[in-house]
Order: sequence, then C-alpha cells, then structure tokens
Amino acid sequence: MIQPSEFFFEGDRRGVLLIHGLTGTPMEMRMLGKGLNREGYTVHGMQLAGHCGDVEDLLATGWHDWYASVEQAAQALKGKVDQLFVGGLSMGALLALKLAADHPGMVAGVGVYGATFRYDGWNIPWKAKLSFLLPLFKRLGIGRGRVFDEEPPYGLRDERIRAQISAAMLGGDSAAAGLPGNPWYSLAELYQLSRQVRRQLPQVTAPCLVAHASEDDVASVDNAQEVIRRVQGPTELLLLKDSYHMITIDRDRRTLIARSAEFFERIAANKSEAAAA
Repeated sequence: MIQPSEFFFEGDRRGVLLIHGLTGTPMEMRMLGKGLNREGYTVHGMQLAGHCGDVEDLLATGWHDWYASVEQAAQALKGKVDQLFVGGLSMGALLALKLAADHPGMVAGVGVYGATFRYDGWNIPWKAKLSFLLPLFKRLGIGRGRVFDEEPPYGLRDERIRAQISAAMLGGDSAAAGLPGNPWYSLAELYQLSRQVRRQLPQVTAPCLVAHASEDDVASVDNAQEVIRRVQGPTELLLLKDSYHMITIDRDRRTLIARSAEFFERIAANKSEAAAA
C-alpha cells in the first residue's frame, strides 16, 4: 500500500526503488523519480518506517525497522518488473547498498547518492563530528530528547529551493520537507547501520553509480571513495560541482537524472543481451 507521502510512477519492466535519507521524505527523491520515469522506468519513491511524522514516530523505530521497510518495498516492486535497480540519498544510500549486499540476485544496479557513513562535511560543527559516540550515549540512556538542529545551507546550494525547503521544514511540514533536526538516538541508529554496511561492502557485486557533491556540506567525498574502494562490483564516480549534499534536488539534478538513467539502461541492455545469447 502506497503511503500518502510516497510516489509510484508506472513505466516499463525496468524498476527503480528510491530511498530517502534520515529524517527525510520521499519528496527529496521525487524529481529524480520523475526524470527516470520520463526515460521509461517504473519508479517507487518509498517512505522509511517512522518517517514523515513527528520526532516520537522516528524515535519509535531504528535502523532494523528502516531496512525492513526497504526490503518490503523492494519485494513489492520486484513483483512488477523484470529488473530492479535501487537508489538512495545519504542514509538511503547505505540502505540501498545493504539491500544489494543481502540480495545480490534481486538488485541489478545501485545509485549511491551522497553516501553518508559519517558526518564530516565542511558545514558540520565540531561537536556534531563527535556524534560517533551517540551509540554509547543511547546504551547509557543519555540524551533521548536531544536533537542536532539542521543548519543553513541545509544541504542545498540553490537558494530558491533552499528557501522553499527550509520554510516547509521549519514550518513543521515533515511530510514535505522532513524534520528540522536529527534526534541523537536516531543518529545513534545511523552509526550502527553505518558499521554494519561497512562490513558488508565487499558483498556488493552489483554495479554502482557513486554520485557525490565535490563540496558536500554534510558528508565529505571520502564517504564516496570508501564505497568505490570496498565494493566488489564495477563502479563509476560522478562528482557534482554545483550542488551540496541534496544532489537529487540541487542544481546538478538534471545531470544526476541523465547519468542515472544511462547507467541503469546500460546494465539492463547488457543483461538482456546475456539472456538472449
């Protein structure tokens, strides 16, 4: 069943599952989804468990719940298509990589967009860079009500889009723009997911398009380089020079759409040729 904040665009038998980031919303994947659908793909922009509500909704879930919702959405979409691709932004990129590691026979290719194993971008305050300690705080019961507030430029170089997104986010429209901050305990879950996915990167054999902003304000390019170094499948690196972290909606979004469509099409064509041989 499609949630109100989700989108589903009917296309051909090539399917793409799009996964948003922590505290985010399917809206951050919608322009990418529309662009892929114009190229013929069937696209589902899913909603992660616990998201698009309030902070308590998010805190009631953890990374196992988020990943379970990804697996469920992937299985549902796979029943409608012949080839399944998956793309994720930020934390969504980690969930996409884990899906590819766990289900190599299901996932034909991965769009790794702004992968965030750690918050080490140029706009991250030094205190937030210590957030790797949050799993310990959570185990000790420290800081359940604490939140790292989002800071301008909110992952967006495009000032017009930034104004629209920040107004919705700060105005409390979490279904449209996500939450205005990252709860400590949810960040603790992200770091636990990050450790798990790091261990599983060598299990990823599907081709990966690794796209990252060269001036990412949230997660440095080192995050992308780690994917390229450690996955076993073929990789392509796409560095975007006119965007910040939210590359799916920022100034380079058309380049990202075009490269993603071409990347998935190349894989689909190769698989079709192999099946016909």
